[in-house]
Amino acid sequence: MSLARASVNRPVFTLMVTLAVIVLGVAALSRLRIDLLPSVELPTVSVRANYEGADPVVMERLVTRILEEIVGTVPGVVEMTSQSYEGNSRIRVSFAWGTDIDAAALDVRATIEDEISELPDEVGSVRVSKFDIDSFPVVILGISSRLDPVELTEIVENQIRYRFSRIPGVAQVDPWGGFNREVRIELDPARINALGLPLDDILSAIRDANLDLPAGKIEHGRYQLTLRAPAEFSNLDEIRDTVIGRSEGALITLRQVAVVRDTYEKLSRIIRVNGEQGVRVAIRKQAGDNTVEVAKRVLDEVEKINAAFPQIRVIPVINQGNFIERAIANVARSVLYGGSLAILVLLFFLRDLRSTAVISLAIPISVVATFALLFFGGFTLNLMTLGGLALGVGMMVDSSVVVLENIFRRRQEHGDGAVEAAVNGAREVASAVVAGTVTTLVIFLPLVFVEGVSGVLFKEFAYVIMFSLLCSLLVSLSLVPVMGSRLLGAGQDARERGKISSGGLLSAMEDAYRDLLGAVLRWRIPVVTLGGALFASSLLLVPYLGTEFIPPSDEGEVRVTGEMEVGTRLDLIDRQTRRLEELVYAAVPETVSSVVSVMTSGTWGRSAASGEIRLSLTPAAQRERSNVEIAQDLRRRLDGQVPGMKIRVRAPQGQFLLERILSSVEGVTVEVRGYDMDTLDALAKRVSESLDDVAGVTDVMLSRSAGIPQQEIQVDRQKVADLGLSVRDVTEVIETAVAGSTAGEDSVEGNSYR
Repeated sequence: MSLARASVNRPVFTLMVTLAVIVLGVAALSRLRIDLLPSVELPTVSVRANYEGADPVVMERLVTRILEEIVGTVPGVVEMTSQSYEGNSRIRVSFAWGTDIDAAALDVRATIEDEISELPDEVGSVRVSKFDIDSFPVVILGISSRLDPVELTEIVENQIRYRFSRIPGVAQVDPWGGFNREVRIELDPARINALGLPLDDILSAIRDANLDLPAGKIEHGRYQLTLRAPAEFSNLDEIRDTVIGRSEGALITLRQVAVVRDTYEKLSRIIRVNGEQGVRVAIRKQAGDNTVEVAKRVLDEVEKINAAFPQIRVIPVINQGNFIERAIANVARSVLYGGSLAILVLLFFLRDLRSTAVISLAIPISVVATFALLFFGGFTLNLMTLGGLALGVGMMVDSSVVVLENIFRRRQEHGDGAVEAAVNGAREVASAVVAGTVTTLVIFLPLVFVEGVSGVLFKEFAYVIMFSLLCSLLVSLSLVPVMGSRLLGAGQDARERGKISSGGLLSAMEDAYRDLLGAVLRWRIPVVTLGGALFASSLLLVPYLGTEFIPPSDEGEVRVTGEMEVGTRLDLIDRQTRRLEELVYAAVPETVSSVVSVMTSGTWGRSAASGEIRLSLTPAAQRERSNVEIAQDLRRRLDGQVPGMKIRVRAPQGQFLLERILSSVEGVTVEVRGYDMDTLDALAKRVSESLDDVAGVTDVMLSRSAGIPQQEIQVDRQKVADLGLSVRDVTEVIETAVAGSTAGEDSVEGNSYR
């Protein structure tokens, strides 16, 4: 028994199955996670290590090269790239596609732990993490206030951070740019020299006076008691009264030779939010959670925090949820418009409301059924899945049109009854309809087997198109015959009432097509020649077509970066950045909010000292200029206006997507390889100068730039040995005198500070 006969003979069962599919699809839609792109897990692992104070050359020799040798022994490694900069080493390890990245990360971690002894003792823990698209912040917040910076930082760390962390779906809350509390002991060099106090003795005295160690156990009656000897500092006066030495029989306390202040750590970066001192907070979601829902919960909590802390202002700087909602809404509207236009075209050519209604059922039923596939297949509602629906919505009615028209043909030409016309009409064209649908399906089938980032992105796209077309095929061979039999059974008068008069328009179109077809058949060779010539000429345009990984899009953001000489002091960078802010804010009235980051050399692996301004703009529909036009205007206005700064202006046009997919924002990367660094530098500069003249290139950046200025101290080993000292003793004393040394921790209300 054919599917059409079974459906027509059991119309109630067919309708119930259809309703069940619709209910299942609607329920799945309400539970679908919404995201921008499919879940991307690149076969990439990053390895990071810290060695505080080490310059890039030392980092490469003592840390990076050793880690590369260790990681290189892990099976499946395809490529390794590394960066060494002051105090930090970063290695990116790529594996072959298809590698279980969780297992690979465990192998890398286990291999490093087995060989960790080869690294210097001062190297902290080596962190191994896999690339995960969910690790990117869903919301970046700016927190500003006129409060004392240390007090603001403590409120963010102790209260606001906790409120965001407890939101369902939030995995991590990372404040950045705060003023971390620090108890600083500023020694008076003249007094120390006068008393003859060694710096290492002072350091040891402070550490020995700030302890909380177990003192063993004793037996007391029936009990065994644990002894403690708590001797931690509880206030600044106890630190000031610490005995650090003796001179001529008198005790020397710390207050006699130093000033003890409750302050904050030395700044290497400054954050301003809308012109006020602030903190930037990145919020990351848990893997598998709905990005849009998590972003909404975060924004709801922002409103509550602003109400609970009137002296603090929290604003969203970057909101993935908002960007995703706009992108998804645009594609969803395209699906709706496409479906509506398809129905109007059907109505125009069929000139029958009832027939159009029956055929149009294939669109919503197929779309809703596809939502069930997305849910049970673990997919998300994203640009690729909705794009698949948008592309397939016009093809969903093809099979139904063929089936219904053949049913009516059987009724009119063969005089079949309503049921027989529906069954025979569907049976006659079933093989042709199935063949046509399968032909379309196999076109998208290869996308399922594509590897790389493209395969990850387009796999769900192909699945959605194939499943939606398969659903439309089932509708055409089951529901359409049932509805067609009922429509025919209603009588000719009922069908005639559903007819829409089109006058002579369609007749004229048919006559014109008949005449054109006759002319083509009479002039076969010229027509074929003309078609071939047009095809060949169109191929000549291929070299002029541009290519993009992702189409440009106005992300509603502009970034302005001002770079200064390597090693420039933070206060000088901040002063020039403030001048840059004045010029930028006056030129961009479309700004909604801004975050300024001022960083010294070495921060985040940057060699150059820089100040960055990130402007969030009003929605594109509410402004006359695009972010690209705003960036072009800023380049013209800012050129040469801030002395000592090289200014770069970027208007993200898909970088947001590239950051998520490729973990990179560069448009084109040119690699210059070799072994001699001086030669590499010279060649890289020549390439950079050549690229500056390329049309369309706005910024050229070199990954390797001048190092941070430094002075070397040569220790005379013989003289040091004559004094009974070692090179380590000398360098540690110099470190204490110049950069300072950590003498312990001060515990206050459950928090520990340096």
